Amino acid sequence: MTNPVALEPAQLPRKLRTLAQCVAASVVLALLTYGGFVLQVSLVTISFLYLLIVVAVASLFGFWQASLISLLAVACLDYFFTQPILHFYMTDMREVVALGAFEITTIVISRLSAKELRSSRKAAAHRAEMEQLYELSRSSLLLDLRQPQGPQLAVLIHRIFNARAVALFDVNLGRQDRMGDWEASEEDLAKECYLRDASQDDVNTQTWQRILRDGPKPVGALVVRGKLSPIVVDALAALAVIAIDRHRWFDKEERAESTKKSEQLRAMVMDALAHEFKTPLTAVQTASSGLLELGGLTEPQRDLVTLIDGQAVRLNKLCTKLLKTAKLEARQEDLQTTNVNLLDLVSEVLASHPVDMERNSIQVTVEDPALTVRADRELLAMILTQYIDNARKYSTAGTLIEIGARASHSEILISVHNFGSTIRIEDRERIFERFYRSQDLKDAIPGTGIGLSVARKAAEAHHGHVWVISDDKEGTTFSLSLPMDARRML
Repeated sequence: MTNPVALEPAQLPRKLRTLAQCVAASVVLALLTYGGFVLQVSLVTISFLYLLIVVAVASLFGFWQASLISLLAVACLDYFFTQPILHFYMTDMREVVALGAFEITTIVISRLSAKELRSSRKAAAHRAEMEQLYELSRSSLLLDLRQPQGPQLAVLIHRIFNARAVALFDVNLGRQDRMGDWEASEEDLAKECYLRDASQDDVNTQTWQRILRDGPKPVGALVVRGKLSPIVVDALAALAVIAIDRHRWFDKEERAESTKKSEQLRAMVMDALAHEFKTPLTAVQTASSGLLELGGLTEPQRDLVTLIDGQAVRLNKLCTKLLKTAKLEARQEDLQTTNVNLLDLVSEVLASHPVDMERNSIQVTVEDPALTVRADRELLAMILTQYIDNARKYSTAGTLIEIGARASHSEILISVHNFGSTIRIEDRERIFERFYRSQDLKDAIPGTGIGLSVARKAAEAHHGHVWVISDDKEGTTFSLSLPMDARRML
């Protein structure tokens, strides 16, 4: 013995509605039959009226309801309006043919009418869905991009599509937002759908699960429970992806704008401080230099004044770097470009910033003594000075510092090489950031972390590029490249 199949909650109201429609149509048919029988309406007239009822039932309710009413109509015609009256029996073959034709006609008309009814209902439902999708797409453009999109989208889908429950998981934010009635076991349904990386439909519970993809990459998952079509759910998933993507790009733009404003403010502060420091430093340096020139100082006094003078010079150079950095970052530095002979520039830099020859020897290699580049001489000298200063500070005593310049097929390369402390791979890009110093060396050797950042900005102002290569065996090489179209050969 088999157990009776329980009706699903969604099926029960539909069956009751169909039964009520059949009962209502039967009552109308019974009333018409009673009136026709009492008034002794002719067979032709009552048949036409029955046909109208069948067509109306097919148009209003559907094919199966109309088929049932057509069978009842044929039975009523046979019993009440054909001879012998009040008997299910016909003596005239023509009446049999007429009733058969009537039944066939009603079934065909019911079929066509029901088909038209289904088409019109589908068209109306499709039109309603398009209107809902339009409203959602328009409303999604008005979402607050400064806030996560999940909660806002869940509310819109729940309201516009009358969904019983909505859940959206955004992997970029690592959050899941829910709206409506969810059971305790379904708290992470959207997240589970994303982790499973597979869309899924449950028609019985009307639960639709979709993976949200930005191209091939999954960015989240959407779960909707309600009376929706798969096409509409796919459209909802596409709109959710667009909203998530808009929020992500808006967040990036906000961060970039915030960073830009922060950098501008920092550049302004640096510029102001450097200018403020310049005046007292100039006075200190002038006074210390004057004391040394006047003479008459004891040995300890001379040592102290010499120390003050040296530190004043150092601070003055630091302020100059800060001013250069601020101007380069604000793009307020107008390049004073001239034809710069690279061999003369190297000689000038070495003369103004001599290297202790007892500690390191210097080797200069310029492939062509006439090699020149069109650049801002002061900025180019500042880059080269920074490279040489780094080589001097971080090289091993007794090793060679090599300075080179050459032209390649597409650019001019200037390099400074030394043997000594190496730079880790993860630090080779970051050491060109302002104030950054390698963790291995920042406590061993004094420095500000400003020089290389200024060098990079100066190189970028020339549409050039700076980089470093460091290895235990090959040593460390800081390089500068300038594009070929800036080169001039004299």
